[in-house]
Amino acid sequence: MADDIIIAVESVSKRYVIGHRVIDFTLRDRVTRAFRSAGSLFVPGARNAKVANDEFWALKNVSFEVPRGQVLGIVGRNGAGKSTLLKILSRITDPTSGRVRMRGSVASLLEVGTGFHPELTGRENVFLNGAILGMSRSEIKRKFDEIVAFSEVERFLDTPVKHYSSGMYVRLAFAIAAHLEPDILIVDEVLAVGDAQFQKKCLNKVSEVTRSGERTVLFVSHNSAALQSICTAGLWLKQGQVAFSGPINECLAAYLRTGSQAADFPPPAEPKPYIVSVRVDPHSLAEGRIKVDVAFSSPFPLSPPVVGITISSKFGQPICGSNGRMAGEKWMTGAASSGVVTARIDHVPLHSDTYRLSVYLGDFGMDYDQKLDVVDFDYLSPRFFPQMPPLQVIGPADFDWNWSLSAH
Repeated sequence: MADDIIIAVESVSKRYVIGHRVIDFTLRDRVTRAFRSAGSLFVPGARNAKVANDEFWALKNVSFEVPRGQVLGIVGRNGAGKSTLLKILSRITDPTSGRVRMRGSVASLLEVGTGFHPELTGRENVFLNGAILGMSRSEIKRKFDEIVAFSEVERFLDTPVKHYSSGMYVRLAFAIAAHLEPDILIVDEVLAVGDAQFQKKCLNKVSEVTRSGERTVLFVSHNSAALQSICTAGLWLKQGQVAFSGPINECLAAYLRTGSQAADFPPPAEPKPYIVSVRVDPHSLAEGRIKVDVAFSSPFPLSPPVVGITISSKFGQPICGSNGRMAGEKWMTGAASSGVVTARIDHVPLHSDTYRLSVYLGDFGMDYDQKLDVVDFDYLSPRFFPQMPPLQVIGPADFDWNWSLSAH
């Protein structure tokens, strides 16, 4: 393990044993299974039921190294093994095989309220959770006011935390972890529980923590913009294995190319023109473009078929949109009762973030079907620059500014 490496994960695998309840409905079934699996156990209280064990490998031969001061973003679909990896790194669970070597103190924020006692007040839990995370009592006292101010729960500080909402839990838990100043900070998707303003504050705090280059951060999130903004490297987990490890932009591009931003719809009860499916091409998103395919079907020809598309922020605020009517003569295509309308934006004036897509179907005189906020997609801007301010500060649009200087 080199001197500049603070985390070394070597061929780590994690196996879980899953128990399934098997029901035998007939005497023939019971006799057959008795011969096939002699000695299997009956589940207490479940008549004619037995347990069949199955193995599930959450992680398989995962290896990577993290240099001191690096901010590593970990991506992957639900069930890819991200949380299992973080629990192993946090020493909550042990790997089935392989080993993990780490240097320095570790603080982790994996689940809302981890280390909190529900009967204790927020004030008491600050001292309890801080002690669990390795802070001395004097250190907690010194940072107490900062923790409370950051969490914004001062009014409820002497209320038992069992009465807190999930948002209040995560505010207080993150505030404690953020002020611990460990060598390694591990943060899971738990920040998604907070509101937009608090998420912004948390991301700014993580950015502040990482600027010194003294602390190492492992950050799991489905927010591509947040990952791109604060991370320097990326790790993509796919079905428990490392699919990519490298610079964060390359990691996100590789991950997005495999995504499926699509929605399919059943035909209506009464025959009428309807939207069959909406698909956003993941390859275009990874290349800084947007390509949308809208399939439609109609009991009669649409002259011509008109598709409208609106792109909104992840909070539902419309940003831009267009349709065949606005295109005018450019969209004087022939009549069709079924097909796929493709819309493309090759020069996208958006910053990296998650966006929502709404579509409608009609012709030049009438609308027949609409699907609101039907697809969420992550756009990765090729014009991104490290340490870019949060989107809440600069907005979603990425205009092509021209700058000049006149010397006096």
